[in-house]
Amino acid sequence: QAAADPMSSSEAPEDGPKETSSVSQNISDADAFKILLEMKMKKRQKKPDLPSTVTELDTEDGSKVYVVGTAHFSDSSKKDVVKTIQEVQPDVVVVELCQYRVSMLKMDEKTLLKEAKEINLEKLQQAIKQNGVMSGLMQMLLLKVSAHITEQLGMAPGGEFREAFKEASKVPFCKFHLGDRPIPVTFKRAIAALSFWQKVKLAWGLCFLSDPISKDDVEKCKQKDLLEQMMAEMIGEFPDLHRTIVSERDIYLTYMLKQAAKQIELPRASETETRKYIPAVVVGVVGMGHVPGIEKNWNSELNIQEIMSVPPPSASSKIFKFVIKATVFGLMGYGCYRIGQRTVQFILSMPAAQSYLQKLTEIRSQH
Repeated sequence: QAAADPMSSSEAPEDGPKETSSVSQNISDADAFKILLEMKMKKRQKKPDLPSTVTELDTEDGSKVYVVGTAHFSDSSKKDVVKTIQEVQPDVVVVELCQYRVSMLKMDEKTLLKEAKEINLEKLQQAIKQNGVMSGLMQMLLLKVSAHITEQLGMAPGGEFREAFKEASKVPFCKFHLGDRPIPVTFKRAIAALSFWQKVKLAWGLCFLSDPISKDDVEKCKQKDLLEQMMAEMIGEFPDLHRTIVSERDIYLTYMLKQAAKQIELPRASETETRKYIPAVVVGVVGMGHVPGIEKNWNSELNIQEIMSVPPPSASSKIFKFVIKATVFGLMGYGCYRIGQRTVQFILSMPAAQSYLQKLTEIRSQH
């Protein structure tokens, strides 16, 4: 408040700055922490006015978790995230992202729109190099689904995560956590769950996705995330795939939210002072499709070791990988052959080449 409404220079005493400096130097880190924490607690609403998309969960030690269910392509979801963070002034914000997708937090809408629309061979090669042939192809196909929605709506995905990142930075002592399972693990487990023909069928469905989508459709999908609903329609006949892409990630997200909701240790004036803890307040930002699973798993004992393991490739995966490689190299070889054939035909059709060949023919006939 003093910084917002400073006294004029004529009213300020000469030794004012010295006193302020002295006071600042005498405040310990612990005292400063306590002052800022008190300001944060006063701003935190005891009975927050929360959007209807928020689900409130409690832990055994009294911590509170507010899960905001969002549609990944929705302006109203962004507003819900901002309002929730402002109302509850959380200690931790957890978002449905992993380290492989964290770049979208710092990219602007224009750049993201451009990136989503430009799915090229270079990106495909990079995805295959990072995740392997099968997982890389699946990643690119899912990006194609996301790009299709982006193109239809003119809106880049992940706006609610970027808003969460901005708002969290405005709250004192608020940590920002990535709560989703690493995407390579999800893709590899998903691929391992499918048979050879299921992989072909899924890839075919993703390649020819072209249904129009309206903004009204997105808002209707508040009860279930749009991207995941579209995926669910395509993978409905593959329960193992649904398990790896949705159900397992429900467990992982729940585990990360519970980890974030551990009690907070208050600052101590000295090492001898008794440690004191207070319940934490957490805001989770996840796709609406994950909210029922998080509620279902909330009071269960969770072990994420099993869902983090990557099974070895099956025989069908090896066959599919061989078929893909053979197809790619076959097309490349055929392309080179066609280019070479056309090049030879073009050179032979040139007047200079024809004249040269005629001379060669005459020389051979003379001999």
